[in-house]
Amino acid sequence: MREILLNVGPGETRAALIEDGIVQEIFIERASRRRLVSNLYKGRVMRVLPGMQAAFVDIGLERTAFLHADDIVSSPLGEAPRSPAGADGPVDVRRLVSPGDELLVQVIKDPIGSKGARLTTFVTLPARYLVYLPEGEGIGVSARIDEEDERARLKALVAGLQPGGPGGYILRTAAEGATAEDLREDMGYLERLWQHVRRLAAATSAGAVVHEDLPLALRLLRDELTREVGVVRVDSAEAFARMSVFAEQFMPGAAARLELYSGARPIFDLHGVEEEIGRALERRVMLKSGGHLVIDQTEAMTTIDVNTGGYVGHRNLEETSFRTNLEAAESIGRQLRLRNLGGIIIIDFIDMHAEAHRRQILAALERSLAGDRAQARIVSLSPLGLVEMTRKRTRESLAHLLCEPCPACEGRGFIKTTETVCHEIFRELLRQERAACGELLVLAHQAVVDRLLEAESAALTGLQRSVGRTVRLQVEALYGVDQFDVVAL
Repeated sequence: MREILLNVGPGETRAALIEDGIVQEIFIERASRRRLVSNLYKGRVMRVLPGMQAAFVDIGLERTAFLHADDIVSSPLGEAPRSPAGADGPVDVRRLVSPGDELLVQVIKDPIGSKGARLTTFVTLPARYLVYLPEGEGIGVSARIDEEDERARLKALVAGLQPGGPGGYILRTAAEGATAEDLREDMGYLERLWQHVRRLAAATSAGAVVHEDLPLALRLLRDELTREVGVVRVDSAEAFARMSVFAEQFMPGAAARLELYSGARPIFDLHGVEEEIGRALERRVMLKSGGHLVIDQTEAMTTIDVNTGGYVGHRNLEETSFRTNLEAAESIGRQLRLRNLGGIIIIDFIDMHAEAHRRQILAALERSLAGDRAQARIVSLSPLGLVEMTRKRTRESLAHLLCEPCPACEGRGFIKTTETVCHEIFRELLRQERAACGELLVLAHQAVVDRLLEAESAALTGLQRSVGRTVRLQVEALYGVDQFDVVAL
């Protein structure tokens, strides 16, 4: 059974997707950093870079957004359509857009780190059961609807409701079991929305938003309220009222699954959601067997290292490695969802020699990824035993959203030892030998001063004789361990 918990606070809305009492996914939206994915903007092309086959587009954000030639499938506003990129092989981006062109664009990836948002001109408009592709064609069905009879039924319904009409449709997972009337209402809503967007785009100045996606509370109802979700608990009366109205208008029957939570305990204390968020920010993930994962997120990729830890097994090394890897594979899919990790992911499983064991580990990893909405693909198992995979990244990871680089180590994850800093101070004192006269004052962290007075006292005394000057030490409370200054008095 699934349930959704929604916590609404000042300037922040959080949601947790629970499956069988276990937290699977966390959603966070802050008023200061609203999600941009699916928003439509009227953009102006600022620069065209043939070497990157891309353009930078001003959509009114702090950083210009990135538009690749492969994502340009419609023309600048007001002009005749141009050939979409990739229609007859690669197309020079300069034939598609020019500086100063105004485009209706949609965000497909939020700004992440120092990178601007990723854009497309291939607009998609989602509703409860359907996604409308104004510039597309054909009818697609979600891969999660696996019964062929149901897939065929839904495609036939949409084809009958849209005989030769413009655009294309994708049937969402929620469409399973939908009636012709359900689909007709969705199609009517999407057609009206598209006409409204076109009118707004024509009247809106470049660099402004044309259409915003729903806020998190309503987006959860549209995207996550599948048949498996038994209840949605909300701890805000105001949000509950908005969600109830939305459900009654667009999702008949769904309002019965909404519940206003008024318990004495904070709603995120249910199922230990707060604790799960805290654990999701740690590098180490403990496994029940005693083994553990070490997850490191870098600029280029995410690495996951599997270790036996305290698990010693009962038979032999191969069996111990296999059991630990199997448990790790089952845990990794959940960790990727919970932490919202994307891009290139490298998993270093413990070495196994049996080919059957290697196949079972890959199969277990695929099963753990099966319930993930984000597209994931296992690329290969390298000769070194590394599993290479990718997961679609559309928003910042949980760690990037909730944390910032440590000011002491500047995000490196480590700082210099006190011994290293002492030797740096010695070298700096020698540099000051000729340039300075009189005493030399060393300002440093308490731990560094302690080491200079204790373990390095003989070296410091010898250096003072060498330079012929007195060296005074002073603790500077505001300095980090690897910060120091040498001042000539």
